[in-house]
Amino acid sequence: MAAKKEVVMYRGTGRRKSSVAQVILTPGQGEIIVNGKPALEFFPYATLVQDMEQPLDATGTKSDFSIKITVKGGGFTGQAGAARLGIARALLEASKDYKPELRGNGLLTRDARVKERKKYGLYGARRAPQFSKR
Repeated sequence: MAAKKEVVMYRGTGRRKSSVAQVILTPGQGEIIVNGKPALEFFPYATLVQDMEQPLDATGTKSDFSIKITVKGGGFTGQAGAARLGIARALLEASKDYKPELRGNGLLTRDARVKERKKYGLYGARRAPQFSKR
């Protein structure tokens, strides 16, 4: 009977605006796959990929893990932010030693800002109709 090879995986879930990202970290060469495509191909701007890689840069583990990300909902900015939080949480699961670097750079905090709802009598959330004196 052949010995089963144990696969090490670390999972993390990130949310931002209305986007949800499920991240799986496995030991590898550092490639990032988002919804079946390379990250630079999936996201329209390279700055979003840099933003998403911040947890890896902070911990110095950019070439240690291969990352598979599944994102749903929202736009690409929210999806990149959700992926960033998911990567940070998965790294924390991989090793508790990364916590000071991640916490110090604000990478473990969920960005709770969401779009404010429109109110009646207004044009948007806060934009009021122009005031006329006469």
